[in-house]
Amino acid sequence: MAYKVYFDPHNPTLDEPISLVLQVEGETVKDAQVEVGFNHRGIEKLCSEKKYVKTLSLVERVCGKCSFSHSLCYILALEEIAGIITTKRAEYFRVIMAEIERMQSHYYCLGNIAKSIGFESAFYSVFATREKIMDLIESLMGNRIYYGFNIIGGVKRDFLKNDLDAISYIAAEIREDNKNISKFFLDDSIAKSRLKGVGILSFDDALDYGASGPYGRASGIEHDVRLDDPYCSYGDFNFNLIKGTNGDVLSRVKVRLLEVDESLGIIEQAIRDMPQGKVNLGFLDFEIPEGEYLSRVESPRGELSYYVVSRQNDKPYRVAINTPSFKNYLSIGGILKESNLQDVPVIVTSMDICLSCVDR
Repeated sequence: MAYKVYFDPHNPTLDEPISLVLQVEGETVKDAQVEVGFNHRGIEKLCSEKKYVKTLSLVERVCGKCSFSHSLCYILALEEIAGIITTKRAEYFRVIMAEIERMQSHYYCLGNIAKSIGFESAFYSVFATREKIMDLIESLMGNRIYYGFNIIGGVKRDFLKNDLDAISYIAAEIREDNKNISKFFLDDSIAKSRLKGVGILSFDDALDYGASGPYGRASGIEHDVRLDDPYCSYGDFNFNLIKGTNGDVLSRVKVRLLEVDESLGIIEQAIRDMPQGKVNLGFLDFEIPEGEYLSRVESPRGELSYYVVSRQNDKPYRVAINTPSFKNYLSIGGILKESNLQDVPVIVTSMDICLSCVDR
């Protein structure tokens, strides 16, 4: 018997305001239609109506879990247009914060995957570790979500020795915690049975859809902006591109767990080799000349790009935001087909789609 199942924006199994209309036969999903727009805020339009100093905080609010990546990508475009070269020390601080943000975002996804299959002990362990990262962010930035750390020409403040020691201490703890969290997902037979072979995105489909980030790399896509087009001195660090082969939920879990280890390695290298010098060029109201630039960074969910057009005044003429969630979102109907109805929440969660980024 064929019937419709509605996963609406208020469904308790979904963490984002997404609306799914599933065509189901028995317990098998035959087709899936997706609706978005529940979170639209018109941020791109607002950017063209506000001065540069105000747009810096506005772009951070595109997404709460990757706010640093958004501000970084936007400021890299402004600095390129204005011909501003930041100091090496500022770039290292940007790298540290980008990797800290990547870890907390990955753990947010992993915790929700555990919750979607009813694995409460793993959920609490993952979020307990994530809370250590969030507390560290709060101690460094004064806020847990929107940091206001990036400014044109560098970062807002220098890290003291106590700050770097705190980062090193938490990094050592997370490395041990990540080993235990990996055992929850990879050694538990029940968890593996719920994740292995579920929600498969093949390599060819990943290419066709333009899948990005851990979601695409879990299907074998070899792409990471940090390695392919280094920015903020990422070329100074040694780290590996993590990829999977199966393209299922378990592969996405493995990729994120291993990427946490790579992020920890980058942070440790940055602290060990931290350059001396200033962290900004002064808190000046920089004049952005006429020009345009497309900047891109590797956000926790994949390649994020900002296309910024300036017309030599105090407001950007155009700010176009291309988020990885929007690209990954296109494949949601394809990977849900022929899946079991009970697996829909875990498949959607494993994609780590941010509807705030999609709608903007």
